[in-house]
Amino acid sequence: MNQPHDHQSKDRLVLVRDKRRIDPVTLQPRYGGADGVSAELAPPVGPGRNGGESERPAQSRAAGPAHPQPGGRTEAKEQPKGTEQEERTETEVLRAQLQERTADLQRLKAEYDNYRKRVQRDRLAVREIAVANVLAGLLPVLDAVQHADEAGEVTGGFRQVTAALQRQLAALGLESFGRAGELFDPALHEAVAYDPSDRVDRPTCAAVHRPGYRVGGHLLRPAQVTVAEPAPEPPINTEN
Repeated sequence: MNQPHDHQSKDRLVLVRDKRRIDPVTLQPRYGGADGVSAELAPPVGPGRNGGESERPAQSRAAGPAHPQPGGRTEAKEQPKGTEQEERTETEVLRAQLQERTADLQRLKAEYDNYRKRVQRDRLAVREIAVANVLAGLLPVLDAVQHADEAGEVTGGFRQVTAALQRQLAALGLESFGRAGELFDPALHEAVAYDPSDRVDRPTCAAVHRPGYRVGGHLLRPAQVTVAEPAPEPPINTEN
């Protein structure tokens, strides 16, 4: 008598509602709407306490459709605000780092410019000193050529050689000074004699015994001159 009943219980289909909040296929949350329904074989269920249909789990009957919680929506709205604030903070940090790097580059460029100018000045100074040392060694040769020219011995091809030598020395920056009539300058002239004169009102070079030479800002040697000074005024007689 119990066999037909058991056979019907095994083959009967029972509807089971899918209460899962996350869809297993799309992995997206479910908000409201009809619940998913799937059919499967259920284990045999005996009669209920009152002889009616089998009792479903109380949780299946009592549970209603899933509704989204307000907290989740609030959290989803607040997340962009936090991200925006983080991005703003990161931008400010990057801007500060950029300003710092720019200041470092400007300071480094200024230091490099100063270094380059200093090296250029030092290079020019070394060159002038080297040229001055070479030209200072040639001054006795120039004195000998001048004495020979004054004696009338610089003639023919030797005069051409002398002219070429003077041009090359001038190209190196050699400059001679010391002319009669120049104002006496103790930094450039060496006085070897003094002569009073009523033709001058200030100390003046009356004669040049040996010319002076300089190259750039370097004085190779001063000019030897005779200085003409104004005649001293006679004393005033105040006895009368």
